[in-house]
Amino acid sequence: MEWLQLSILGNPLQRWLIAAGAAAALLLLVRLVSWVIAQHFRPIAARSPLFIDDALVRVAETTNLLILAVPALNLGLQMLALPPLVAIWLYAAAVSFFLVQVAIWGSALITLWIERYRVRNLETNAAAVGTARVLSFIARLVLFSVLLLLALDNIPGVEITALVASLGIGGIAVALALQNILGDLFASLSITLDKPFVLGDFIAVDDMSGTVESIGLKTTRLRGLGGEQLIFSNADLLSSRIRNLKRMEERRVLFTIGVAYETDAAQLREIPAMLRAIVEAQPDARFDRAHFARFSDFDLDFEVVYFMRTPDYMRYMDTQQAINLAIVEQFRAAGIDFAYPTQQIHLSGSLSTAAANGQPADADGRARPRPDGIGPKAG
Repeated sequence: MEWLQLSILGNPLQRWLIAAGAAAALLLLVRLVSWVIAQHFRPIAARSPLFIDDALVRVAETTNLLILAVPALNLGLQMLALPPLVAIWLYAAAVSFFLVQVAIWGSALITLWIERYRVRNLETNAAAVGTARVLSFIARLVLFSVLLLLALDNIPGVEITALVASLGIGGIAVALALQNILGDLFASLSITLDKPFVLGDFIAVDDMSGTVESIGLKTTRLRGLGGEQLIFSNADLLSSRIRNLKRMEERRVLFTIGVAYETDAAQLREIPAMLRAIVEAQPDARFDRAHFARFSDFDLDFEVVYFMRTPDYMRYMDTQQAINLAIVEQFRAAGIDFAYPTQQIHLSGSLSTAAANGQPADADGRARPRPDGIGPKAG
């Protein structure tokens, strides 16, 4: 077996085979441990609320033997006497591949934690979905950045200090170029942490309103009442005046009723009490006030204010409809007329006589001479 004595890079072939066998044995051991963990802990993880059980299963399932083959081979080749340059590059490759596997494990664990966080909080906190998405992005960005710097630090000839300084200067330039995008990103983080609204909330922004469907890294999407999708950039959304209608504890309602000027004074005194009784008869309404508020051009205005004990819009409309119908019924029974736009012209005796004769008249009712000279003369 003379071929076993062949020398490769100063080491006999027999040692190379032993090193390869050691690397294969190490990979086999990793595969065996991963399989045992996955098979043993998967049923436990399905029943246990602990994070560690799910984490072990997820790490075992995402272990990639092809990626770990390079680190395993590097460990097996430690028993060989390799040239310094080869040993350095082999070590750098092994570290880089191992960091790639660490990135896969870390990403899987972040995904697992985000899933558990979202499921645990979704029913009680609708903001969990948006929060989980932003935290997932930030956690992965930090993880990949750190692992990339560690990988570069192990590459021969790469000065990590100078690289970090260069990246800092470049980062400033990129930040200036992408300030709008970064503004939306930080606005998304602010929405996630401060929670001015969450998924499912009905909000109004200026003259537009809708239900929050998605809170993204750059935009927030609403579903309008007409079925259309409204898209706002996060930075513009936070700089606007937002009304979160879903968080109303009570709905304040103000409406006005106009009655005719001919309404009797005694009836006018009875109207506030009638309105109060009508509002208080509604189970979801809390009466506040009813007053003879003002004299308008065509009517006498009564102002009514009450509060709905629920923010539900449909129940508010049902209540307002019941109040309106009761007002119509009781006003008609009491002989109170609703006002509508009318205009009355009152003519004095002289003015009416002049008008009947077709003559123009002064403001005091005296007839003025007509242009054709017919009629009384001024004198």
